Amino acid sequence: MEIREITPQDDAQMAHILRTCLEQLHLNLPHTAYYDPFVDHLSEWYAKTPAAKYFVALADDGRVVGGCGVGPIAPEEGIAELQKLYVDPEYRHHGTATQLLPPCFEFAKQHYQKLYLETFDTMLAANQLYLKVGFEQLDQPLPQSEHGACNVWYLMNL
Repeated sequence: MEIREITPQDDAQMAHILRTCLEQLHLNLPHTAYYDPFVDHLSEWYAKTPAAKYFVALADDGRVVGGCGVGPIAPEEGIAELQKLYVDPEYRHHGTATQLLPPCFEFAKQHYQKLYLETFDTMLAANQLYLKVGFEQLDQPLPQSEHGACNVWYLMNL
């Protein structure tokens, strides 16, 4: 599996993966990534946002099968957000998410001191992964949070 930075040619497949994942979990709700205005143009958003980057995972046939990004949430406090970690259902439980995280962590360390994320308690495998790689669960979201529907929050020192 290859991990690389997103390109405009990856946008449609990554948007499809994101929406499919949320639909399968019945999380295609307001105030979630499902309705983020830039979901169909992730490469453009990450390219124009300072200290932000999005990575995609490619299957052996070159098809995009997942992605994960880092973007600012409280840059004045040295905090980035791990964003939009989604994996095609066919590639879950095969280490795809685990392979997407190291480049995100390395990028975040170059620009920030902490990494925040928000998710749902129903995303069991994701929550287990976040704890395994060193995130600590918070009692509430950061004030800058934009996804009010999420009900689990994590923070990691980089």
